[in-house]
Amino acid sequence: MRVEVVLTEADIAQEFAEAMEARDLPEKFFFWFPRSAAEWCALSRDADLYGGLGETWRQIAADAASLAVHYRGRVPVISFGAGDGARDRVLMGGLCDAGCQAVYHPVDASQPMLEMACSGADDDDIEAAGIKADISSPVHLVYAADAAEPPRLFIMSGNTMGSFDPLAEIRYVAQCMKPEDRLIVDGELYDQALSMSRRDNTPARKFICALLGNMGIGPEDGEIRFNHKRDERHEGLHLITRHFRADRDLSAIVAGQEISLERGERIGLNFQYTYTEDVFRWLLRDHGGLEILREYRSPDSRFLTALCRK
Repeated sequence: MRVEVVLTEADIAQEFAEAMEARDLPEKFFFWFPRSAAEWCALSRDADLYGGLGETWRQIAADAASLAVHYRGRVPVISFGAGDGARDRVLMGGLCDAGCQAVYHPVDASQPMLEMACSGADDDDIEAAGIKADISSPVHLVYAADAAEPPRLFIMSGNTMGSFDPLAEIRYVAQCMKPEDRLIVDGELYDQALSMSRRDNTPARKFICALLGNMGIGPEDGEIRFNHKRDERHEGLHLITRHFRADRDLSAIVAGQEISLERGERIGLNFQYTYTEDVFRWLLRDHGGLEILREYRSPDSRFLTALCRK
């Protein structure tokens, strides 16, 4: 198993401590600990988390022959925020069935997740080399993109773009692309009745508690709360946030450092964007400067997936 390290463990430990001092924990820290990664894998198998998205990726894989003709037999697949790589492997299986040789580069800040993604690819006899990097960093994205020469197939699956500022993230990704590259990206469509309930539930809270537990914070120490906001930068951008509120004075242990929290203090936890259909297309086409070649809607109409070029 090969993993090239751009974001070192020392770097992420320092950033974690600084984030805790600022009382704001971004996405990448939620998968850093092995316990958190294991809880995420259990959560990702819950049907409520991704709904019909798996069927969408199976549909894309079944249509892989039409994608394969763009490549010359060898397809470098670079997956930003790959996680355990399960959806990536479905697509790569379709590409291999279409006569292509897939070369896989999962990109993630989490060492446990990268190991899962690479091991899964190895089990499928797909050449894999992971890249440990922070995909919220334009520099790291460019470095990861340079793992292969164009034409490349970039992937952002599981509403990964929605775990960052999507207006910035799509531009960062577009800057990595050449005209002959392709990008497959999905986004979760906002539903007033369901978007919150799909996140504020027992399995999701268990995943959040895994991260807090790694810092010595237990369920008895406070409360996790969820909120829905509208991003006023563009109509149709919906932001779901969550935070932990301490019910008593306590101490958290982060990278060997003790950080005190007073009763009533809040720690901002990772957030997620969801979209209306129109704003998702606007985000890719008008804001990101990409051309949408094909769209795939999940059977439950919860996700919209787009195949794009620059």
